Amino acid sequence: MALNISTSVRVFVIDKSGVEIPDPDPKLPLESVMALYSGMYPELTTATVHGPEYRDDKAVYRFKSVIGTKG
Repeated sequence: MALNISTSVRVFVIDKSGVEIPDPDPKLPLESVMALYSGMYPELTTATVHGPEYRDDKAVYRFKSVIGTKG
């Protein structure tokens, strides 16, 4: 029986809006991806990265914004 090894594709989700954004470069660190997309999604400037959650062949990371929450 052969063993198949595959790599997961990273996918990023903005937690509040549910927008799924693709990985611009698998070699980039998570913080660099967040900084890259912060021009289009300003809520990412104060977000934190959570994950990954593995779904099928995807590694899903969530960007959770901390602005607007109390406590």
